Parts: sequence; C-alpha cells; structure tokens
Amino acid sequence: MSTIELSGVSKRFGASVALDGISLRVESGETVAIIGASGAGKTVLLRLVAGVEDPSGGMIAIGGADMADVAPERRGIGMAFQNFALFPHMTAFDNIASPLSARGASADEVRRGVESVARMLKIESVLDHRPRALSNGQKQRTALARALAASPSILLLDDPLRNVDAKLRFEMRLEFERLLADQGATTLYVTQDYREAMALGHRIAVMDGGRLAQVGTPEEIYFKPTGVEVARQFGDPTINLVPAHPASDDRGAFATVGGARLDLAPGADAVANGRECMVGIRPEALAFTEDAAGVFVVEAVTPLNEKVVTLVAGAEGTELLVSRPSHEPTRRPGERVSLHVAAREVLLFAREDGARLSGAGAGAGAGSTPP
Repeated sequence: MSTIELSGVSKRFGASVALDGISLRVESGETVAIIGASGAGKTVLLRLVAGVEDPSGGMIAIGGADMADVAPERRGIGMAFQNFALFPHMTAFDNIASPLSARGASADEVRRGVESVARMLKIESVLDHRPRALSNGQKQRTALARALAASPSILLLDDPLRNVDAKLRFEMRLEFERLLADQGATTLYVTQDYREAMALGHRIAVMDGGRLAQVGTPEEIYFKPTGVEVARQFGDPTINLVPAHPASDDRGAFATVGGARLDLAPGADAVANGRECMVGIRPEALAFTEDAAGVFVVEAVTPLNEKVVTLVAGAEGTELLVSRPSHEPTRRPGERVSLHVAAREVLLFAREDGARLSGAGAGAGAGSTPP
C-alpha cells in the first residue's frame, strides 16, 4: 500500500508561513494534481513529502507509516523537480540509470529500463550527452525519465513538462495518462496548466496562500468551485464575474447584468440575503439568441480555431466574454445581441470573501464536461 497522508502539515521559513495546516489523503494508485499561483506552496509540499525538507508541524505518512525519521532515499519515491538536479559528470543515460543501478538491477535490466522511458520522452538521441550539452527541455525530460525508470510506488512531479514545447507537451500529456495508469504509482503532480491538471488528475488540489482552497474531481472543481479564486484558475477564457444584487419576483430569483435580466437558481436571492454579490458565468455557458431587442453590443470577435470568443458590452460598462463553437454564425462588431444562459449554470459568490453562495453549475445533471 502506497498511500500518502498529510495531517495538519505546516512549514515556516522564519516569520514566513509557506504551508498552513495542510491535510490531504492520496489513495494508492491515485494521481492528485496540485495547482495554484506561484508562491502558493506547491513545491514546498512536494519537498516535505520527499523528505528534502522537514515540516514545522503536523504529520506525513506513507503507506500508513510516519515519515518523521525516514530518510528521503528510504521512502520509495521517484522525484522530478524544476531545478533538474542532474549529475553534471554523468551522461543522460547514466543519470536515468542511477536509481536502477542503486537497487542492483542487471546491465540488461538497466538498458531496457532506460531505453523504454527515453523512447516515451523522445530523448533517445541525447542519451550519450552530459547535462551541459542538453537544452532545458531535454534536461527536464531526463530528470523525469530518472524519476520514472525504477517504477517507484510514489511519484512526486514538479511541473515536469514546463520547459517542453507545446506540441510535445500535448503528446506527452496523452502518454502520461497511460504511463501513470500502467505504473500504478501514487502521484502528486504539480502544474500551473489547468488543462494538464484536469487531464491527469483523478482529483485536483487547488492551493492558495499555503492552504488548500479546494480538493475535488476535475468536474467538481470546474463546475462547483468553492470560491472566486478557484473559479478564476480554470477555463480559457476565464469566468465572467459581474457585481449583482439578487432579487425575486413572480418569475423567480434573478439579477440584472448589463441591463438584462439573468435568471438564478431557485432561492438564490434568499441565500444572498441582501449581501453584495458577484455573478459568475462561464463564457461557454452563454449563447446568442435571435431576440431583436438586444441590450448588448459586440465589441470584438476573436476566432480561435475550434471556437470563437466574442466580447460584448452592456449597460453600466458591463463586459462579458462569450465562447461559442466555430461552426455557429459569427457576430459582427457593432451588432446588437441578446444572450441566454440556463439558471443552473450561473454561480453566485459573496463579494466580501469570494465564497460561492449558490449554483451547482452545468455539471449537475447536465452531462457537460469541462473544456
């Protein structure tokens, strides 16, 4: 069993708090993607699990055993960090082979293991190069290959595809999903790419200021964010956020956005209870209608291959982004338009602290998947 469990883990560097009471359990064979802004504590968390740093408080357990007095090399962990940490006097082959050699693998086993992972990461041609002769992308893939070569039970990966070009990053993301499943390793995968987190993580842990803002499945994180900061990190274009004052009439709960009525989930006005709110609408949830009395004006249209992103403006300077499939009719700048969004797809947040007040999002029974 290779579970990872963090209980109230904290880390301080002098007066600075890097981690504050982190509690998280990662099941055996599960991949948890960790995402957050720079400085959120993602790398520090990995270093504590690896044993490279000691926590200031709390407990870290692997396979049910407290790791307080267990050295990094005895934790059964494969690690790939942003600084590469390659041995400068060794070739890429020998760097990748080092964990296999350390556990006494035969020469044939070492060669097969290195060549297999090198093919997957497309670095076969540089196996005889030393680190100084490698590009940053090749160094990062070499460090990743070293982490994978020995098929460890625990993998700690710190943004391992950051320095890889876009095409190879996409290919490796697809390959990674299969590789992690085949290895069955329990994985903590740090990334700043929300698509990568959603593609690879069975669950996603969103970090903010050294704390866990939310932990959930990709669908839960996207459609039911606990707050504004979580919602902003997922989606391209990002979520529309507009100040609103929920109310109700004989037609139900609603808010006025850009001069247009926006229906809300039943009871949303009661949940808001008179507080200042923010309405959140994913751009892909908005649709154009044929209503001639449009209150929005198209300001800009940006084709993005499979979709077209349209910026519209309404009353009081309200601006909204609308993302529609490219096969739909394109709107023209200056055109007056009306918009529609299902009430179930509207999120309501408190303005004072950004917490979500209501709205289950499109994922609740709508059969939608995040983009």
